[in-house]
Amino acid sequence: MNILIIGAGAVGIGLAASVKSQGANISILARENTAKAIKENGIKRCGLFAHYSFDSSEIDVYEDYENIGDDLFDYIFITSKTTANEDIALNLNRNRGILKKDGKLIIFQNGFGNDEAYLKYFPKDKVFSARVITGFRHPERHISEVTVYTEPILIGSLQKEDPEELQEIADMITSSGIKCELTDEVDKYLWAKMLYNCALNPLGAILDVNYGKLTENEYSIEIMDKIIDEIFEVIKSSGYSTLWDTPDEYRDVFYSKLVPDTYNHFSSTHQDIQMKIKTEIDSLNGKVIDLGTKNNVDVSTNKIIYNLIKSIESDF
Repeated sequence: MNILIIGAGAVGIGLAASVKSQGANISILARENTAKAIKENGIKRCGLFAHYSFDSSEIDVYEDYENIGDDLFDYIFITSKTTANEDIALNLNRNRGILKKDGKLIIFQNGFGNDEAYLKYFPKDKVFSARVITGFRHPERHISEVTVYTEPILIGSLQKEDPEELQEIADMITSSGIKCELTDEVDKYLWAKMLYNCALNPLGAILDVNYGKLTENEYSIEIMDKIIDEIFEVIKSSGYSTLWDTPDEYRDVFYSKLVPDTYNHFSSTHQDIQMKIKTEIDSLNGKVIDLGTKNNVDVSTNKIIYNLIKSIESDF
């Protein structure tokens, strides 16, 4: 099996090492500095579960699409930041010959609706999405550390295509030590992750605090509660569903388990702002705003949070 990883961050390197450990042939498309690090050091997965290390001679590394041959890949994993999706989708369309006739794209990203950029160019039976809540850290460019595990990676289709053909991928990731399953309801799980991320990520970044601190202040709690209420209205009005029937049901789990389990965590949005790079806010609260506007739902709290992050980003 031949797999191309686009996005050589913590998730990309972690998944590359996972499927490589099960015999897949791995290629990685990376920018100059990351490509150099992988060519010199290979890749490693450490932290929770089994540790894997692969020499640079065992990994093909590309810095551009033009040097990749045709009819190579059974799967392409999209593990980049969501801000790159439009560019990646366009380049994959221009170089679509690298994907085998029956090849498929699997999107391992934060946010909701990330398949839309790829569906402009590829049929819906080739584009799948994954819910990833496993925590990966990137201590060095060629290393991925698994730091947190709560539930399996889930792979499915937002377009309700049958994911059965992807069982081989799920089995490989599971055999590497990180449980992975297929689901016909990936939208429910992605919305569950959206509720968590949209309430915590931007507000933690704006206030410069970890997740736990946000639950110790009545004012930040009020903001998060309103964000959650608005998202539930958006889910309902857009014809989607999630794992809880009401905002109150979700808040019970959110405050009693989800946040305490990740009390000391600083969000990816916080990390991006600290590094002065663009965040994934458009795929998070921005997506809520987009769907809310289309369905005449009041998303004013999400809009304020979104505008604050965009105001901070405007100086980058």
